Amino acid sequence: MKQGQSGVDIAAVEAALREDGPIRLDLAGRGRLFMDRPMPFLVVHIGRRSEPAARDVAMANSAYLLVPNLTDAVAVIRLVGAAMLERFGAFVVLDIGELTKDGLAKDAPYLAPFEVSASAPAGRAAQLALSALIGGLEKVDARYRAPRVTRKALDEDGHAGLARRLPAFPVLTLRFAPIYKVPQSHATYPELRERLVANVFDAALQAMAEFARHETSLSPASHRALGRRVFVDAVMRADKAIDAIASNFDFLLAVTPINAEDAWSEFKAGKFERAPQFLYRPLTIDIAASKKALFSIGLDHFEDPVLSTLYREKQRELDLQLSMLSMREDRQFLELGRALYRSIEPRLEKAAHEILEATAKSRSGNEVANVDYRFVERRAQAMIDRYAAQSNSFAASIDLRDDLPAGMMVTNGQLLISRNTTMARDRVEALLSHEVGVHLLTYFNGSGHGLQIFRSGLAGYEGAQEGLAVLAEYLAGGMTIARLRLLAVRVLAVSDMLGGAGFVETFAMLTKEHKFSERNAFNIALRVHRGGGLAKDAIYLRGLFELLDHLSSGGSLDPFWLGKIASAHFSVIQELSTRGLLKAPRLLPQFLDIPGADQRLARLKGGLSPLDLIAA
Repeated sequence: MKQGQSGVDIAAVEAALREDGPIRLDLAGRGRLFMDRPMPFLVVHIGRRSEPAARDVAMANSAYLLVPNLTDAVAVIRLVGAAMLERFGAFVVLDIGELTKDGLAKDAPYLAPFEVSASAPAGRAAQLALSALIGGLEKVDARYRAPRVTRKALDEDGHAGLARRLPAFPVLTLRFAPIYKVPQSHATYPELRERLVANVFDAALQAMAEFARHETSLSPASHRALGRRVFVDAVMRADKAIDAIASNFDFLLAVTPINAEDAWSEFKAGKFERAPQFLYRPLTIDIAASKKALFSIGLDHFEDPVLSTLYREKQRELDLQLSMLSMREDRQFLELGRALYRSIEPRLEKAAHEILEATAKSRSGNEVANVDYRFVERRAQAMIDRYAAQSNSFAASIDLRDDLPAGMMVTNGQLLISRNTTMARDRVEALLSHEVGVHLLTYFNGSGHGLQIFRSGLAGYEGAQEGLAVLAEYLAGGMTIARLRLLAVRVLAVSDMLGGAGFVETFAMLTKEHKFSERNAFNIALRVHRGGGLAKDAIYLRGLFELLDHLSSGGSLDPFWLGKIASAHFSVIQELSTRGLLKAPRLLPQFLDIPGADQRLARLKGGLSPLDLIAA
């Protein structure tokens, strides 16, 4: 073994650099050299574990070095720098650490700024990178405290010891105050630490991208393109654990009555004056054990702020769903559901009223059913077979059920069809485009990225998913006045329920004010009052509005086919795709190839309202 004075195994570093693959090399003193691919930069943290935020920032990068002392850092950087200089023609180092104390913190009626110092050598490329670094820091969300950055000359920066020891390479030096530490305590502010790490990491990546654009042949479209392209083991373990919990229960199935037909007969026999008694499946999971398992999943070793945020959001959403299941038929179920699906915003309620008023005189308010579940099953199987012929990864199946209200629903990779289902023949393909062409397709496409969270769904995905599914009905040529009225009246039913209306009151509103048939009104009221009051049915029209706004502002539907995502995740999806962590979707919806679909999509991009969907 060739050993340098630094204590670093020089031969091991040289051998790793010769290999054509990712480097994850443990070094002396609990150090590490990590490069998921050759890069013209290296983010360095020198020290042990007393500066955890700076360490986390460094480890979030696609190329980083952790070393206990300056001597080790110089030895490794010289080797890495020489190899990357030969490959890219330029190489830059970012030395990142923390200041010893938060010198600007004080008791005040406002949140004081926090101190940041930064320096770089005098060269043009290094100074441009430093400007990008400072600019990125100064644009961060200042919800807590804003950075006050001091830009120093290299010879004025007492923290720039590495830069002075490595004159062959430009070295940027960054130090920030440890604002995540509780004063006079060993405690920390976890949320503030996470936000600080994410913001400093993003600014650091901007600096590295600026240097790469000016000094190398790399021209990243976004600084995020220089981020990681491999998942660390901690991400894979957490993903598997969260998917196991998410797959262990079906929230909607658990809150859907199993006695819908008997409840209808009971309600009708009582002349619609007494709320029916709904029965539910016994839970197959132990709520307390599931929550314990959920929060035992470690999310603090991801080395990737973006993925860490996605999994924390999913963890919170699963926690809320589990809490709701423990409160079925309890008043708290409704309130927890309000937190999960939101209250009805004035714009949405106003739009629902306008749709119902504009279509009130239509005679197609209640669809005439003329096919049964057997026909629906045959058409569903034919559609599934067509998708399976395009990709054997599309392994969907059909389950005929007696314990569901009339209609269809998707759970994981399975289409459930109630034997009580009847529907208009000309609505079958549109509804199958909704269930199979969106819900099942995004489930199986989401399974193809190596992380199962994209098939079970990112937190908050349901609104966009249902809006997309409704849009699929339109693109398939199956949007009707009756369907649009149904989406609108569901919003009003949810609003009334959240306002305290009971089942009988909701039913009366539907039949007397909006002239829905007694059976259709019962089905709507059942969906809204299931479990103790479920606000989910408002998301269909809300999601449709979000998609229409997205398309009219120049957005594309393409990202939605990657998996089950929300519109709010577009920037994250774009970043992960740019970094190569997401693959292209295996399948595209077949309804996009239906004659007339391309013209309908073009009209959507021109700007349409929900009412325009039944006229276009």
